[in-house]
Amino acid sequence: MPGILGKKIGMTQIFGEDGDRIPVTVLEAGPCLVLAVKVTGKDGYNAIQVGYDDTKEKRVKKPQREYLKANKLKPKKFVREIRCAEPPEVKTGDEITNRIFQKGDFLDVTGRSKGKGFQGGMKRHGWSGGKQSHGSMSHRVPGSIGASSYPSRVFKGQSMAGHMGSGRTTVQNVEIMDVNTDNSTIAVRGAVPGANGTYLVIRYAKKKSVAPRKEDDGKKGEDGGKEGSEE
Repeated sequence: MPGILGKKIGMTQIFGEDGDRIPVTVLEAGPCLVLAVKVTGKDGYNAIQVGYDDTKEKRVKKPQREYLKANKLKPKKFVREIRCAEPPEVKTGDEITNRIFQKGDFLDVTGRSKGKGFQGGMKRHGWSGGKQSHGSMSHRVPGSIGASSYPSRVFKGQSMAGHMGSGRTTVQNVEIMDVNTDNSTIAVRGAVPGANGTYLVIRYAKKKSVAPRKEDDGKKGEDGGKEGSEE
């Protein structure tokens, strides 16, 4: 299973076996409902469409509402597609829970970052700023943004003041420190994007291998390493 949808609960801390304090973020991971299954032969790619968090039927657009009725599925507030490397083994109507994860797995977590509003260049882009000495009149100003006679324009991508945050952000390779199947939560090391309550897409890390599952009996790949994630 390539991943799951969830929600950010908040940050706390745990203590390791050596007594070190570890900051963690608690995420509600599922349960999610499989709304559709995409396969290469029919759709051109492998993916599962999953929904998370129940909502009222009237809040769903009519085309989606009719599709859900035809397949006897409950309407969901947060719906996303998650690509798979291989054809999915689940079918429409199945439920995915946080049991797909184990302590020690690595994840890529995608969400919408906190909005910061209109910010200056020093905060938005990390400019060092001008001289702080007496008499300087350019402590935090942007300075020149281009030449006048040629090219007589501002190049695209010029770092300037503007709207900051509130964008799609992914943090990679966050480690699972704890899995609680009773309340569908997982605790991951460090911070993840967004404020508390932000919806998240939680996938297996692309740049890390996945710990062997009980069902695969710890099998290793042909190169001698652990088998990678499905995505």
